Amino acid sequence: MGILAMRPNRKQSTEMRNSILAQVLDQSARARLSNLALVKPEKTKAVENYLIQMARYGQLSEKVSEQGLIEILKKVSQQTEKTTTVKFNRRKVMDSDEDDDY
Repeated sequence: MGILAMRPNRKQSTEMRNSILAQVLDQSARARLSNLALVKPEKTKAVENYLIQMARYGQLSEKVSEQGLIEILKKVSQQTEKTTTVKFNRRKVMDSDEDDDY
């Protein structure tokens, strides 16, 4: 058997993720996360990864409630928040006051 045979396929990986999330989230939190997945799939993945990591390291003593999920969403949003800055670069076009040619 090669290395590829030992790695879980995408379906098994998805099932494992869903199983872990079902264990760590209560029903209302799971529903909120499902709704978020429809709108912001990339943010949902980040939150799921965060929850799975917390579960693996034993940082969750009980199921995460909807309110707990909202707090996690805020943390993830702050970490992934993109700030947009606008910088104006004004070019001087032959507008020197020193050269007053009348």
